[in-house]
Amino acid sequence: MRRGTSTITPKTGIFFLFALIVTAVGCSLEKQSGFNRAMQNLTAHYNILFNANEILRLKQESYALAFPDAYNELLSVYPDTTAQTGTPDKDLEEAVKKANKIISIKEQSHYLGDAYLVLGKARYLEANYFDAVEYFNYVIRSFGDEKGQANLKQEALVWKARGLMYLNQLPLAQTTIDTAIRNINPKKSISADVFATKLQYDIITQNYTEAEEMAKQAIKYSRNQNLTLRWTFILAQLQELNLKAGDAYQNYTRIVKSNASFEMAFNANLNRIGIQDNQNGIKAGKISLLRSLLKNEDNADFYDQIYYQIGEQQFKANDIENALKSYQKSVRLSTKNQNQKGLSYLRIAEINFKNKADYASSKLYYDSTLRNLPVNYPGYQLIRKKADNLQVLTRLLETISREDTLQMLASLDEKTRDARIDAMVARKMRIQQQLTLAETNNAGNGAPLSNNYDSDNRQSASKGRNNGSTFYFYNNSAVSQGYNDFKRLWGNRKLEDNWRRSRRSNAVVSTGASGIAQVSDPDAPIGTAAYNATNTSAGAYRQELTKNLPLTPALLQQSNMRVYDAYFEMANFYRDVLEDKKEAIATYEALLARFPQSNDRPSIYYNLYRLYAGIDENKSTGYKNRVLKEYPESVFARVITDPDYARKLDDVNAEFNGYYNQVYQLYAEKQYARVVSSADELLKKYPDNRYSAQLYYLKTIAAGHQEKLAPFQTDLQLIAAKYPQDKLVTPLVNQHLAYIDSNRAEIAARPVVLYNDDPNEIPFTPPVAYQKQTEYRKPYVAEAVTPQQRIERDKQIETAKAPAAKIGQEAAPQQAKINDIRIPMPKHDIPPMSNAPDLVMQSAPKTKDSVVTKPPVAISNVPTVNYIFSKRDSSFYFFVINVATGTTNLASSRFGIGQFNRTRYANTRIFHLIKSVGDDNQLIYVGRFYSLEDVKAYARAIIPLMPDIMKVPKEKYSFFIITKENLDKLATPKTLESYIDYYQKYY
Repeated sequence: MRRGTSTITPKTGIFFLFALIVTAVGCSLEKQSGFNRAMQNLTAHYNILFNANEILRLKQESYALAFPDAYNELLSVYPDTTAQTGTPDKDLEEAVKKANKIISIKEQSHYLGDAYLVLGKARYLEANYFDAVEYFNYVIRSFGDEKGQANLKQEALVWKARGLMYLNQLPLAQTTIDTAIRNINPKKSISADVFATKLQYDIITQNYTEAEEMAKQAIKYSRNQNLTLRWTFILAQLQELNLKAGDAYQNYTRIVKSNASFEMAFNANLNRIGIQDNQNGIKAGKISLLRSLLKNEDNADFYDQIYYQIGEQQFKANDIENALKSYQKSVRLSTKNQNQKGLSYLRIAEINFKNKADYASSKLYYDSTLRNLPVNYPGYQLIRKKADNLQVLTRLLETISREDTLQMLASLDEKTRDARIDAMVARKMRIQQQLTLAETNNAGNGAPLSNNYDSDNRQSASKGRNNGSTFYFYNNSAVSQGYNDFKRLWGNRKLEDNWRRSRRSNAVVSTGASGIAQVSDPDAPIGTAAYNATNTSAGAYRQELTKNLPLTPALLQQSNMRVYDAYFEMANFYRDVLEDKKEAIATYEALLARFPQSNDRPSIYYNLYRLYAGIDENKSTGYKNRVLKEYPESVFARVITDPDYARKLDDVNAEFNGYYNQVYQLYAEKQYARVVSSADELLKKYPDNRYSAQLYYLKTIAAGHQEKLAPFQTDLQLIAAKYPQDKLVTPLVNQHLAYIDSNRAEIAARPVVLYNDDPNEIPFTPPVAYQKQTEYRKPYVAEAVTPQQRIERDKQIETAKAPAAKIGQEAAPQQAKINDIRIPMPKHDIPPMSNAPDLVMQSAPKTKDSVVTKPPVAISNVPTVNYIFSKRDSSFYFFVINVATGTTNLASSRFGIGQFNRTRYANTRIFHLIKSVGDDNQLIYVGRFYSLEDVKAYARAIIPLMPDIMKVPKEKYSFFIITKENLDKLATPKTLESYIDYYQKYY
């Protein structure tokens, strides 16, 4: 019998054996066992996790090198974050992949929590803070209580708190930090980061005393040399703020003597000079010490900072002209520090704005500031808001300046006044001639319109280089020739995309009707076209001055009222829109100093009490006590003593709004008799409600559909006498009274004063077809007015007439000296601060140029989005009120908008319509406006009155501006939400 031949060779057998072993091991590693866990721990920790953390470490170091430190501000505690660009970072995505690998195939290891922590850190470093916080929350919840994971939980708490601070969720950040501090273990390296995170929180909340202690603790436990030096510098800055100059000087000295970067050491030395009073027992001038730094060529790249500090010292000494020169030299000598260049531009802008009243130049310098500072620079958003709203502040300051000048001229005797006016006219004409001559020279000789790369820049940039170098940019003559050739060919072009295009939306050079280039260059010398002055003749300017002189007590009172209102609006603007507490405080106190008998003292005291809180507690307490002592019955005193009072007041106003809407519905249904009776009942129940004037007006025009001229006119006079300071109804009433005076015979002949069918039509101007009987339209038959209603009205009229007569008696005599007249101040209802309870009226939204729905976050974490909206339609704008409810009847609110439009925009064809977007949004859109500036002006005028106009809760509505093209695209809630995001970014 034959034996079978085997086909398995030794080599083949070895291969199959190896494959069998590998398969068995692979299957066994998926099983739950001690060996498998040990293997997964080994590979996860020393391979995957190590590499992921190394990627994060290198990424943080690279961010630190590029971080824009602002040494003139408190440094950021951690220089490890950049603004999100929308493009995923390849290195960070690689770290994410490694962390996901541990989570997906190393599920038995002890490092799942570390993997999720890596995911959170990667998202944080991408500035995706919301996702980062969610990962850190997961680590804290799922792995924080495991044995041996306390350090992991602490690290997650620290990073979570840092993310929450970027999201501006400070209460949650504080809770998280408190948890980390309670669980702190001094033996762990994470302790320094816990204290450092608390340090950052205290800096954000301006609790500098506590921040100083946190900085000391962070330094004590720090094991990172670079962070230790950074935190020491921050500690010295905090000690300066806490008025501990000696301690600050010692810590700055430690930085100077350490191996800190040259930039940090230089700034430490600069700050030492700033706080140094004595040197070796001899008084040393700070400016002399600063100038001594200019002698060291190693400081060439820091000349801009030195001149900036010299300018600061000169400005403090009120040497404005030399300070301005120092700031300008700082700009010219700037070589690499864009932050410093931006700050120097900012100081020049502020001097032009506040000290020189040169608002055109100030606007240009603010624009240069924003071009040079990065968006994440501390205070950037405030600077942007100020630049965007400069037109508002300019208008108010010009009002004050103009009225002050006119009052000064009015106080002079006639001969002196004429001489002063002659001098002012001559000066005006001389300046105009200089401007015209400079414009002509610039246009004729081809002088560069803007030249940031001036001769000083070229000299400092080339210092120490070989002028004969073959490298183009090291050769002065070659660079100069190329620069001049470029300017001659292209003119002034900003360094930006598509710079070759002659038409760009943000072009800075335009040509006026005269053909002379109008320049927006803040560095253009005085007398160039940059000033764009509007020429006027000597006679016209003289007439403008003389015709507006307040030579009578009545005119002086009106002038003072304009000054007072300008101060008040400016203070509120600093407080609500710019959120600039210091400027708001200064303006309120200037108002009190100039008008010490103001009727608004309780509200001004209250605002100063709130504004000084956290800045100067003694002054804050002082103003609070003045409110409680001098005005114990005011609404402001009640809010201080009863924190719930504002909420109760809101509830009352909301209840009144509901009743008002019911009365207005009766008016819309033309049930005029019921309107009168219902309004009387409501006014008795709520006698002093903020909407009382509007209810009186509604009652009056309802009665006007039932009665002749005499009682109707008396009712209007009653409203004007009872509510002289109302800014919505009283102007409209005065307009009605003026119309009656001009058309008395025609109106008196009517059977009833008002007979239009549409309740929303403007009184006294019915369509022509309504003014006569036709076969289709019968004459209106008035409803009877009961005797009791007439008696009640007469009583109210008599009550209001007495103060009206008194006002007339005080205004009649005009023989007293102008300077002896005591001007009665208007009663302003000031909206409270955003973080204070709402007292009398709702604050206007905090906006860019007064029209934005919500404030921007410090660092955006929203990726780039493609929108369906555009700015193509630039001549058809609407102002939109977005009401977040689909069921509320907005007829009464639209009626209020109509009242506003009739007094402010009577001669324009502005309408207001309503549009529903989905089930939960109604848009009231007002227009048409033919330019963006026109619609912004409308917004600035109506927004302060919105709390009185809108009969819906204040949290239910917001505002924005939109073109007709974009408005037509708002069909769904999703497109509305997308547009609001688009609006906040591009408007």
